[in-house]
Amino acid sequence: MSSAAEQQAVPEHAPGRTAPPVWPGAPTPLGARCRTGPDGTRGTNFALWAGGAEAVELCLFAPDGTETRLPLTELTHEIWHGFVPGVGAGQRYGYRVHGRWDPWTGARWNPAKLLLDPYARAVDGAKGNDYSTLPPEVYGHVRDWPQQHVADTVRDERDSAPYVPKGVVVRDDDDWSDDRRPKTPWPDSVIYELHVKGFTARHPGVPEHLRGTYAGLAHPAAIDHLVRLGVTAVELLPVHQFAHEDHLLRRGLRNYWGYNSIGYFAPHAGYSSSGTTGQQVGEFKRMVRALHAAGIEVILDVVYNHTAEAGELGPTLSLKGIDNRGYYRLQSNARRYADYTGCGNTLHVVQPQVLRLITDSLRYWVTEMGVDGFRFDLAAALARSMHDVDMLSPFLAVIAQDPVLRRVKLIAEPWDVGNGGYQVGAFPPLWTEWNDRYRDAVRDFWRGALPDVRDLGYRLSGSSDLYAWGGRRPYASVNFVTAHDGFTLRDLVTYERKHNEANGEGNRDGTHDNRSWNCGAEGETDDPEVNALRLRQLRNLLTTLLLSTGVPMLVAGDEMGRTQGGNNNAYCQDNETSWLDWSLPDDPGRAQLLALTRRLLALRHRHPVLRRRAFFSGRPQGADGLRDLAWFGPDGTEMTERDWYAPSATLALYLSGRDIPSRDERGAPVLDDSFLAVLHAGPAPLDFRLPGPPWAQSYERVLDTAADDQTTPPGTLHPGGSVLPVGARSVVLLRVAG
Repeated sequence: MSSAAEQQAVPEHAPGRTAPPVWPGAPTPLGARCRTGPDGTRGTNFALWAGGAEAVELCLFAPDGTETRLPLTELTHEIWHGFVPGVGAGQRYGYRVHGRWDPWTGARWNPAKLLLDPYARAVDGAKGNDYSTLPPEVYGHVRDWPQQHVADTVRDERDSAPYVPKGVVVRDDDDWSDDRRPKTPWPDSVIYELHVKGFTARHPGVPEHLRGTYAGLAHPAAIDHLVRLGVTAVELLPVHQFAHEDHLLRRGLRNYWGYNSIGYFAPHAGYSSSGTTGQQVGEFKRMVRALHAAGIEVILDVVYNHTAEAGELGPTLSLKGIDNRGYYRLQSNARRYADYTGCGNTLHVVQPQVLRLITDSLRYWVTEMGVDGFRFDLAAALARSMHDVDMLSPFLAVIAQDPVLRRVKLIAEPWDVGNGGYQVGAFPPLWTEWNDRYRDAVRDFWRGALPDVRDLGYRLSGSSDLYAWGGRRPYASVNFVTAHDGFTLRDLVTYERKHNEANGEGNRDGTHDNRSWNCGAEGETDDPEVNALRLRQLRNLLTTLLLSTGVPMLVAGDEMGRTQGGNNNAYCQDNETSWLDWSLPDDPGRAQLLALTRRLLALRHRHPVLRRRAFFSGRPQGADGLRDLAWFGPDGTEMTERDWYAPSATLALYLSGRDIPSRDERGAPVLDDSFLAVLHAGPAPLDFRLPGPPWAQSYERVLDTAADDQTTPPGTLHPGGSVLPVGARSVVLLRVAG
């Protein structure tokens, strides 16, 4: 692996002095690659796709900002390229692309604007953090034109170079032979969604200078929490280089989540503790290695549906100035952008060069950065052909046949904001999906708003109604109760209304559909009964999630009762609102919640009946009539068709460990304990009659969320056919003991 010193080596050529020669070079690979020239001279090959451009200048920048412009004269299949001898790792660069300025037809070339290489491996000099608003120079049009309705059609001739990010040449000679990917099978996976900065920004065990960085996440204190918790993968909120929106800068805020990508190959420089002229690349790789060594996979949340350039009134940072019509979906009035993302623009994925950009980026992060999978933000936008979502779209077809990408974990956020964009259950095999129908059913059940239990039954057992087609399995469903977008788990039981005033949008942002219940008081309270109920509801929600069939996803901090003060859209809160609070010793309730989460994940890990690889049949599996899955009402009898359509606050499911349709590595049947889980959302205690033979002679109580102390299992035996007292609003898990 390249050392930090190597990545920041001073380039052999000093821009601003004598301009170096530009040799023809090669059109592939795209981007800036350190190479040896035909006579053995070391240098860098630069290649940029710029369809329709009339000329391209490569711009090299010295440490003091001095710029040297080098025309690229070689053009092969719309790729401008050249080899510059003497240029090596650490060199900052960008492009100026010449062409027509005719926004009415979608042409927005403007050589006054320095453009970031879409294939840049590292990005330096992104000064958005230093501004209270984006400088007007970063816009391709005259932003303050008196006639605002046509402002985007007037070209701005001011130089943007001092104000925009630059690409950095990075050495790419790393050796991953000593890295061991965990390769956790989907059924055994537990995903932990976290923010690189927010996870360690306040962690007392991480040295202060490493907090909020890739190195901080790689620190043993951070990894120890993940290992002891029992998760198998971290899903990192966007780590591609991103930019801050002007409307946030004007309010003194920043884009915290990072869903505003501008560099699809570059790890975000703001999370680097070691430097931003290539050092961030090595630091990210070391983080991945450390997580792999601990048995934890790394999944990236990626945003290929739109970029930070927004719509026609947005800045010109990269693709807009390289070939606006070639990269973005435009309306029939080509001056305007088609917006299926709610962010101003949509990448035109059916275009070959765009599809190549995305797949090259994905392969790079797998093969050269070591990651294990991706969660695709607004994936339905990527699956659109010309207009409609198409499960035979070029993007999905290319992924399905790619020898690298078809082997990694692929998670779709199966919707976008356009017509027909909601596609839960529709993605093809290979893909798993965020299952928001699971989220809604579980939230509604525990707040007492589910009209009947039909939907909940499907969600708890793997959502066969959504995924049992075309060879898909229960692990196609990524089950979650909360995500980064929305209330935290604690806020879900503390607030019924969003409280987003700090975002500066008059509390108009964020969803109104929270499906939350505040347990009798809005916000934090000193009422001991309300707080006890809230803790119980937290235990109920976590227990339901981690006992359900499918792939569970936890959000970082939910296991410790993290709050955002009722903010359900904290995308711009880069502060203690979003950062994890690690002060567990001061709050026994939160410590108990963490202990319960660890117990549940350990239980899930030990018992394959909770990690099924195939859907339940619900049919008798033997002469005794025992089924692999059975549902019971409070009287201990099996539910009838009518029961599924009747209002009920109680649902019990029996999971047979005798009837798991899986075999071990030697071909022997997988056998496990059998369990009965009783979920009771009613406000009063319940006498539940336990099913007798053939289901069980007796049961051992393994877990009861009505108990305040969750550090040890209850361990109480109950005969089959006896009455089990079930506390109000609680989950009881019992193991068949005989």
